[in-house]
Amino acid sequence: MAAGDGAAGLFPDSAAPVAKEPPPHFHGHRDRLREKFAVAGAEALPDYELLELVLFRAIPRRDVKPLAKALVARFGSFAEVLSAEPARLMEVEGVSAGVAADLKLIEAAGRRLARGALRERELLNSWSALSEYLRATMAFAAREEFRILFLDKRNHLIADEVQGRGTVDHTPVYPREVARRALELSATAIILAHNHPSGDPAPSAADVAMTREIVSILAPLKIVVHDHVILGRNGHASLKGLKLF
Repeated sequence: MAAGDGAAGLFPDSAAPVAKEPPPHFHGHRDRLREKFAVAGAEALPDYELLELVLFRAIPRRDVKPLAKALVARFGSFAEVLSAEPARLMEVEGVSAGVAADLKLIEAAGRRLARGALRERELLNSWSALSEYLRATMAFAAREEFRILFLDKRNHLIADEVQGRGTVDHTPVYPREVARRALELSATAIILAHNHPSGDPAPSAADVAMTREIVSILAPLKIVVHDHVILGRNGHASLKGLKLF
């Protein structure tokens, strides 16, 4: 054996090529899903795929389809996932505090966008926009919330405020506090709204009695109650439409 042969065997001129690992299978899926969203829009995506798009940034190096499907299965829909409280979201394996925070950020952005769309509209002539906003804001909340929309003389929105949060089936409401706040804002009309976490928007006897009390207190102040809307997963009910006050 020549002197150089052993050295050449031990120290080859170039290293053997290292096989590259193929990219994770979900990389191509992410690109295809983004393209589907860009071309066809959100309406073409089922809830779990829209949720996948939201999770892409929160979880960049993992297939998030199983997690998206698990979240929709647990809570029922895209909207209900975003409306779920962070502690409940984190009960689902794979949802960290950071992921829960990202989901709540998307929820907050959606609410802010919907509220902005109402600002320059006469709400009595924009019922579809108003009902969509109330549904997005309240219909899927886990606890009852009592909300008041304060309007000016043109029926434009002055303020949108949650006056109280309660349990799964009750929120304390103080009619005189409603009147006080309406006077502070110089509102000439209000729209009341609250949700029924049970899903059924049918008004209770207590809902009707409370609405009538607020109407009676505001009437001498020349402040009109245009409606009291009750939101549920299964739709909404208008006490004005039902002729209950």
